[in-house]
Amino acid sequence: MRGVTEAPGANDADPPRPVGAPPVDDLPLLDDLMPWSVAPLRFGRSWIVAPDARTLRSRWDRLVAAEGAEREALFRPSRARTPASAVAALPGQRTGTVRWARESGPCPEPVRVARGPFDEQLLLPDHRLIDTARPELWRVAGEPQLFAVEQGYVPGAAGPAVLVTSALPEGRSPAGRPGRIRPLFRRPGGVEPNLAPGLLAFLGERYGRRVDALEWLTWTVAAARPSPAGCRVPLPADPEVWTAGVALGRDLVDVQARGALSGTKPRLPGGRRPYVRAAVPPRPRTLTYEAGDEALCLDAGRVSPVPAEAWEYSVGGTRVLEQWFAHRTAPVEPGSLDAIGPAAWPQEWTSELLDLVTVLALLGAREAERAALAREAAASADREDLRAAGVLPPPAGSRRPASVLDHQEEGPEGQFMLL
Repeated sequence: MRGVTEAPGANDADPPRPVGAPPVDDLPLLDDLMPWSVAPLRFGRSWIVAPDARTLRSRWDRLVAAEGAEREALFRPSRARTPASAVAALPGQRTGTVRWARESGPCPEPVRVARGPFDEQLLLPDHRLIDTARPELWRVAGEPQLFAVEQGYVPGAAGPAVLVTSALPEGRSPAGRPGRIRPLFRRPGGVEPNLAPGLLAFLGERYGRRVDALEWLTWTVAAARPSPAGCRVPLPADPEVWTAGVALGRDLVDVQARGALSGTKPRLPGGRRPYVRAAVPPRPRTLTYEAGDEALCLDAGRVSPVPAEAWEYSVGGTRVLEQWFAHRTAPVEPGSLDAIGPAAWPQEWTSELLDLVTVLALLGAREAERAALAREAAASADREDLRAAGVLPPPAGSRRPASVLDHQEEGPEGQFMLL
């Protein structure tokens, strides 16, 4: 993996076990503890997602203005979607359902999505344009929903096993390994936690106090461990370890979700803030880092201070900052809808970069602490404890989405779906 320097403890997928701790393979799988999961979205065409709304509206208008063979070529048909596909509307979205070959209406309002780790972009929320949209996720999106994105397993790779976002996640790992998307709640409005029945009661008895779904999620972000079978979550015997992990995890979740828990935008300690020291050129082509000056260089453009933890922060063995930059500067095919975009690097992208540096620096600075917690939590409840308590195996119904349809959803060609 090119140029990746691993943070201390970042690769502790199998840290040393304390005497008497259960084998790693006996630790419960996140797949059993948060039973309902959804595979990653598959956009099918890259032009329907962009860092800014102006670009998406321009692409939409260009496609609507085209006709016949030109419209089909710009659309980029796939096996799942062509201009002739008949598709229902996405839940909660007001988009047309006529076949795209006849579409002439205005651009729908773009929605925020997590295209990759810490890379929030905008998506055209039109089911006719998305190969696999996962409508069950759209039905439960919105406050106070949080999505736990389990990263695909990459042996020896640096980075966390689980990330959290309040945006609708695409769910694909930087290395291309399929992960899983696990909503915290099974119904809109924060109703019915997506947890194995009896798990919260088991944890409450184990730690001598009430445990809620958000506390569970914060613990998981702090202590989850990758394995070839999927992410595993230790459940420590010591209540003090649990309490410390929840406190750490709450900080990590709040930073990952850009202040969703605290209501405060993440900031570096001590009043430090990254600034633009030299203007970013109109079309930067390279991203490099000068460790001595803590400077991030976009060709001649310079941003500093950028702590080393931010530059080195990786998910699935891929530097997050490098991937973020590549999503905005990758070559595109001339004449395609992907080629429609800003004429020069927008100021908004620089602001997003400064925020991202802050987020990654805060997370990277606590990676060693997180790894140490995972080792300490190894003396844990194993799956037999959870089976004895009736928590495992989870019932089959808990692995399916809840029935949340309380209104009609428009089907193809304006017909309402039969419920």
